Amino acid sequence: MQSLKGKTAIITGAGKGLGKAMALALAAEGVQLGLVARTKSDLENLSSEIISLYPELKISYATADVSDYQQVQTAIKTLSEDLQSIDILINNAGILKMGGILDLSIEEWESVFKINVFGTYYVTREVLPHLLNQGKGDIINIASTSGLKGANKMGAYGASKAAVINFTESLMQEVRKSNIRVTTVNPSTIATEMTLNANFTDGNAEKVLQPEDLAYLIVANLKLPQRAFVKEIGLWSTNP
Repeated sequence: MQSLKGKTAIITGAGKGLGKAMALALAAEGVQLGLVARTKSDLENLSSEIISLYPELKISYATADVSDYQQVQTAIKTLSEDLQSIDILINNAGILKMGGILDLSIEEWESVFKINVFGTYYVTREVLPHLLNQGKGDIINIASTSGLKGANKMGAYGASKAAVINFTESLMQEVRKSNIRVTTVNPSTIATEMTLNANFTDGNAEKVLQPEDLAYLIVANLKLPQRAFVKEIGLWSTNP
């Protein structure tokens, strides 16, 4: 297993939930972090927490709505200049809108795709040249088991995650011979603010996956020898 100490990772949707858990887990491995989220106070609080635990680490953050390409460009430029390198990109930012085909508005459908699909594409487009220039790197896109099959009232979210899965597969085939590892992660329900608000856990958050479960998996995947990578991961709870 390779060491992650000294590497640099950019995480979107880093302010809370899965992004926060992954940031803390990577910091524990000695990874420098570039954090992206829409809410500045979330980023400030997380940065302070990490610095208090690991004062030797370089932590940078940038506020951005990943559905806005200009904001993404500015954020990645700021982080790359501040951190001086990028080794790992984790596209985690996403939103969930539930409702029937006629229930959700056109604007809601568009917002789901703009954040979940175009946001993943925009950030990847800005980071990928850095990885290609150095001849190695990792991209991990957080999709969902909802993208593997359709479900009632999940048309917008499921379709957006299916697009992320297909995009990630295409990217993997395009860049793996450039020594860039690309992985799709499809978790089932994880107890985050998003899923709790959607009442996915029926009031019992402990019965589903926890954010740290995904974070541990991400760390283990990244520590594989550079010659190897996992193309697609499904993460499920043993107590659904």
